[in-house]
Amino acid sequence: MKHWIAFPRSEGQASRQAHAALPENTYERELGKEGFFGPATHMYHRRPPTGWESFEGPIRPRAFDAGKLDSSGASPWDATLLMSNASVGIRIWNCGETMDHLVRNSDGDELLFVHKGRGDLFCDYGHLAVGEGDYVVLPRGTMWRLEVIEPLSVLLVEATNDSYRLPDKGILGPHAIFDPAALETPHIDEAFKAQQGDMPWQVRVKRGNELSKIGYPFNPLDAVGWKGDLAPVRINWRDIRPLMSHRYHLPPSAHTTFLAGRFVICTFVPRPFETDPDALKVPFFHNNDDYDELIFYHQGKFFSRDNIHPGMMTLHPCGFTHGPHPKALANMLNQSAEATEEVAVMIDTRDALEVHDVAETVEWTGYVDSWKG
Repeated sequence: MKHWIAFPRSEGQASRQAHAALPENTYERELGKEGFFGPATHMYHRRPPTGWESFEGPIRPRAFDAGKLDSSGASPWDATLLMSNASVGIRIWNCGETMDHLVRNSDGDELLFVHKGRGDLFCDYGHLAVGEGDYVVLPRGTMWRLEVIEPLSVLLVEATNDSYRLPDKGILGPHAIFDPAALETPHIDEAFKAQQGDMPWQVRVKRGNELSKIGYPFNPLDAVGWKGDLAPVRINWRDIRPLMSHRYHLPPSAHTTFLAGRFVICTFVPRPFETDPDALKVPFFHNNDDYDELIFYHQGKFFSRDNIHPGMMTLHPCGFTHGPHPKALANMLNQSAEATEEVAVMIDTRDALEVHDVAETVEWTGYVDSWKG
């Protein structure tokens, strides 16, 4: 149990309720620990905390157009590492042809988010149809391959030396956000049985970011059955029923889908805007000083960002205040639409992300200046 130095106080002009009824002509900024779960203070400023006129050094808002990457190949190991730390590795993989081999990640659990396309995934446990908007969690050591029906673009997120888990939903109960019964596991169906046989197959195993190749005179995906509570699972973003509050803008952590020891994955899906006249209707300015924030934009209109389109990624390292763009800030208390239209995947990492050279080749370097209005 953590015994924080906690002593709630109020000084000067302040709201009694975070993210609502701000003092007139002020902008709120949250400073917090443990993401959005620890002690926090809310500051009230006369000017937007992102109103900088210059920004120098490596700690800055960054944006990347992953759609411009040449990351194609018939294996996920062909996908170049974009960002990583000791706990997570992030890749984009464009798979246009059916895999002629199997792969196994021995470095950690693998999560696939299908940005485009559809196909059939075959693994130790059976067969799963996968398509746009699907999350697929593959436990460490799972052998698998994809048969392509329509060319696939996939976000790969490795939980290095760790396992994916579901968030604690607390007083909401286990069926909130999505019911675990919505998680689909692979099937030993006719398609799975049909791909079995005595043709030679190769398994490419990644361990320590190095590959080993194991040859078989038969297809090792030859299971006839299984039982237990460890298996790949699939869920589509459309199966997620987001938490909503008409009187209070919920923090991103309320939209957590999966987590590992040192990072969380959240999913932003369409939801109604807050309707209380005093409630913020855009993300609040915050110093999330315990996490780096990476967002992959999947589809829709991203209401808190300008000039961002599907397939892009933004990185907000900890160390500076971030929040909505000036155009979005103009709708801080009033929105013309009834609901958001965005679908995005957020990866919040407890440790700093290293941006690798290949990501810098598709960077929008002017992103840091987009807050100047």
